[in-house]
This record gives sequence, C-alpha cells and structure tokens, in this order.
Amino acid sequence: VQLQASGGGLVQTGGSLRLSCAADGGTVSSYTMGWFRQAPGKEREFVSAIRRNSHITNYANSVRGRFTISRDNAKNTVYLQMNTLKPEDTAVYYCAATRGSLITGTMPRSVSYDYWGQGTQVTVSS
Repeated sequence: VQLQASGGGLVQTGGSLRLSCAADGGTVSSYTMGWFRQAPGKEREFVSAIRRNSHITNYANSVRGRFTISRDNAKNTVYLQMNTLKPEDTAVYYCAATRGSLITGTMPRSVSYDYWGQGTQVTVSS
C-alpha cells in the first residue's frame, strides 16, 4: 500500500488542522493506521493509531483530548483532527500502516509499521 499524507500548514496557537492519509493499493480498514511526528533535532514519536477493522484507538498523552484519529472507508482515508494546537506540536507528521492487528501497547512502536507515507509539515506559531 502507498500512503499519501496531506493537510499540513501554518496555524496559530489554539488553531486547528486536519491531516489526511490517503491509501492506494490497499484498504485502510484492513490496516492498523498510525500517525507519528518528528520535530527538528528530535526522534520520531507516536501520535495516534487506529486498529484495523476496529474502532480501537490509542493516543500519546501529549495529544490526548486534543487530537482525534478517524477512518473514512468510503474515501479510503485516515484523518487526524488536531485542535487546540500548541507550538510544541510543530513537526513533520507521517502516516504509517501495518496489516497487523496491533494491541494498544504496540501501537506506539514505529517498528510495528511496515508502510510509511511522506511527511506533511505542521507549524504552530506562538
């Protein structure tokens, strides 16, 4: 499956953005889909994930309550709605996928994912 992330941009603190991850060559409902981010000089970190064929989700503590992951099977796309954005949310955001039905404990591990899209830049100004 090929993944195409989009929707990044520049937004002020407190603003919102919605990232999209479109899948080609595979059905998003058949994959556990994840979002990760990497800020300059930092390691890639887990943001959120949604399990294949399920509504089970997981979030990093830093985004819980502000971000929401969802899946639109008709559009074969996974979304990350980001609200109340903070400057520390500034990063390149990546979507990822695996055929595995990950338990929540393994969702945050980047090695759990087999497919990665290109990143989309999110910049939150203070």
